Amino acid sequence: MNPMLLSDIKRDDRFEGFLIVRTAEQRASSNGKNYLDMTLADRSGSINAKMWDGTVQPPVAGSIVKVRATGNEFNGRMQLRVEKIRAAEKKDDVDMSSLIPCAPGDPKQMLSEIVRAADRISDKDLRLIVCSLLDRAGDKLLTFPAAKQMHHAERSGLLHHMTTMLKAARAIMTVYPQLNESLLIAGVIVHDLAKIDEMDADTLGLVSDYSIDGKLLGHIVRGVVNIQTAAEKTGASQKKALLLQHMILSHHGIPEYGSPMAPKFPEAEVLHTIDTLDARLYEMSEALGRAIPGGFSEKVWGLDNRQLYRIPEEDLTK
Repeated sequence: MNPMLLSDIKRDDRFEGFLIVRTAEQRASSNGKNYLDMTLADRSGSINAKMWDGTVQPPVAGSIVKVRATGNEFNGRMQLRVEKIRAAEKKDDVDMSSLIPCAPGDPKQMLSEIVRAADRISDKDLRLIVCSLLDRAGDKLLTFPAAKQMHHAERSGLLHHMTTMLKAARAIMTVYPQLNESLLIAGVIVHDLAKIDEMDADTLGLVSDYSIDGKLLGHIVRGVVNIQTAAEKTGASQKKALLLQHMILSHHGIPEYGSPMAPKFPEAEVLHTIDTLDARLYEMSEALGRAIPGGFSEKVWGLDNRQLYRIPEEDLTK
């Protein structure tokens, strides 16, 4: 049975389940008694919650709690009247997909897929650079999103984006065997790795803000710097590093999207193409998932404010 979402709660509904703490503080009511005032959230949205037991300490913002509560309406808005609350424990095995957007694949399996692909890069210099950058990223990759709001803005979204692009790159190489496999695979793996420097994200995959590094440099420039550092650290060829740096600089395609260079060799062009394709198809899938069959989506900012048409399944032949 699927857990009740906050967006479904009505007055007097009973709720028992896990939620994310957005804010929590102890306040004093008009009669001088303390109470907890909280904002709790799941993947459907957030809700104000009150607990009238002033002895309970506020849970930490960003933590996951188990709550027993009742729906209550106040000034035309739904609230939760909390009876019991406790911190989530490891044994609870919380389904994170009910709380926040999560990548569809298992993070550990996706990371293993990326690491195996890096280890199999036949060009030694590119392999050294890529493996060094993966080591630098470490376990952050398991939960890090690919964006704050745009494509793959989900827990483990960066891995989701990378593994999907890896599959696309391998498929394209069967059609265009003239492509250099080592260079293309290396580009796919490292093209967005510096987003770990660009954004401040917690282990839930939620981005609080762009980092100082992200605001002053961004992941493209930081990615170029990180490749240079990795090449110097590992003794890898500077010529190979330069090729990889160009792929980072050009993977957004045009200056309006942040790339100071257009792709200038085939592997860079393919990286830009599959990066754009994966991002756009993700945006389309998300928007169409909220549209009714035979209807149109809301305007999608990342797709030039297009409204997308959801084709009814019966209109398509298998």
